Amino acid sequence: MDLGLGGKNAVVTGGSRGIGRAIALGFAQEGANVAICARAKEALEKTASELRETGVKVSAVSCDVADPKALDAFLEEARNALGRIDILVNNVSAFGQADDENGWKDSFDKDVMAAVRAVWKVVPWMKHSAGGTIVHISSVSGLEGGWSPAYSAAKAALVSHSKTLAITLAPFKIRVNVVTLGSIEFPGGGWDKVKRNNRSRYDAVLSGIPSGRMGTAEEVANAVVFLASDRASWITGACVSVDGGQHRGNL
Repeated sequence: MDLGLGGKNAVVTGGSRGIGRAIALGFAQEGANVAICARAKEALEKTASELRETGVKVSAVSCDVADPKALDAFLEEARNALGRIDILVNNVSAFGQADDENGWKDSFDKDVMAAVRAVWKVVPWMKHSAGGTIVHISSVSGLEGGWSPAYSAAKAALVSHSKTLAITLAPFKIRVNVVTLGSIEFPGGGWDKVKRNNRSRYDAVLSGIPSGRMGTAEEVANAVVFLASDRASWITGACVSVDGGQHRGNL
């Protein structure tokens, strides 16, 4: 299926490894130019090289998205390098586990406010270009209890924010959706570390996934790239779970 992404310009925050890397590569493989950011320069440059091998334009900037000035500079550089921004994927997460002042602040600075600020920056450009798409990366923990309080609250905020944005921005031909992830395993990622260091917890979570396995970063990327494409032109305000049935609620 031709997703109609050739020549489009996509921004992916946290695009150097894991899920962000897979999303960025997914766009590049469909012919979209890509701008990525991350804090770790070595991983960022490695992924940028992989993206360039596909033949698309690439912008890669070392950036802490929790720093408003750094995020603003990254987005300006992305626009200058690519020409315009058609797609924004807010992927960065603090993966906050601590239920204390620092844990909550870190989660909301990185998961929520970085996404909000990116939207503030990019939406005027999309309006000027007569359209665009935004995808927030959230989690099933934002839909149900039993997970880290700060992380869950931040991910729930992204679900709510995406719905409000979708309604507000629909008249401007800007679509907004959110993807809620189940347990996704990739080399060096959180569940890979749990598998090696806390096998009992890994097995307990695995046993609760109806599909019988963890998801992959590429499976997340497939959903995100589709939602950002013209093939999803009538999908906005959707909360799409990529979780192998892990979230069991009706809503």
